[in-house]
Amino acid sequence: MIRELDLGGLYFAPWMGSVAIALGLWFGLRAIMTRRGVYRWVWHPTLFDMAIFVVLVALVSTGSALMEI
Repeated sequence: MIRELDLGGLYFAPWMGSVAIALGLWFGLRAIMTRRGVYRWVWHPTLFDMAIFVVLVALVSTGSALMEI
């Protein structure tokens, strides 16, 4: 069962943990893509970053849901 995250008496929705993990992964991936010059080939970098972040959140949430089974 999915439970709330309790941080110092503050309760957060369960997906906030997935968002926090995905944000860390996104920063790392963005640094790698910047160094490799991926953004030269991207039409709209902001939309590309948002799409990558959404995909990472989906992957992390799916992975955490599968680990609970």
